[in-house]
Amino acid sequence: MRKITGSILLALSSIFFLSACSSSGDDDQYQLNTRSPEALYNDARSAMEMGNFSKAADILEALDSRYPFGAHKTQVQLDLIFAYYKLEDSASGLANIDRFIRLNPTHGDIDYVYYMRGLVNMQADSYLFHTMIGLDRSDRDPSNAIAAFRDFETLIRTYPDSRYAADAQKRMRMLKNRMAEFSLRVAEYYITMEAWVAAANRAQLVLETYPDTPSTELALEIMIQSYRELGQETMTDHALQVLKATYPENRLARNN
Repeated sequence: MRKITGSILLALSSIFFLSACSSSGDDDQYQLNTRSPEALYNDARSAMEMGNFSKAADILEALDSRYPFGAHKTQVQLDLIFAYYKLEDSASGLANIDRFIRLNPTHGDIDYVYYMRGLVNMQADSYLFHTMIGLDRSDRDPSNAIAAFRDFETLIRTYPDSRYAADAQKRMRMLKNRMAEFSLRVAEYYITMEAWVAAANRAQLVLETYPDTPSTELALEIMIQSYRELGQETMTDHALQVLKATYPENRLARNN
């Protein structure tokens, strides 16, 4: 009897694997086709409770498309938003959020939807891998952070009594720090290019726009350096006085 070669075994195992996947897919489709909307929704909720958000999203998407006027129609959409957030699928999450806001502008949970929009945009801005290894990526595009800030701002302004308002305020402070750090990175880039006017202007922007963030100390240092390079003695002295009054232990404040 001939020995089965490694390549033949690999081919056979691939066939069995594909067959199993196909069978599983057919079974899932069969379940979606034969179960009632109520049973499907219960399946989706069970999947979410078990942490299987991928399965939950598949079922909820099927429910949303097949039974758009079903008994759980708005809850299905709300659950779908949460499922995509847990899956870190920002594009699908934002698409479903915007659709919900457009179709249900007066819904009782609309404050939650705006809150989720902020969370999804924050998630899109974050780099979990970089955070885990301690890599500073504050120089990345802050467009999602800006969008998240506006989402939370809308929530607080429109629904000040929302149960999510307090957490939204905390997150807005985090986002302000993030945006201030981005502006600092831009100012530091201008310094490397010896674009002193641009560096000073960007640092001034930090002071004016994000005055209550930790970035203001470094922004003042950049302004002092830039004004000195430009020969602007009056503006250098003014920035130095502000630094001394605000951060008396700063090295520039103590040595000047």
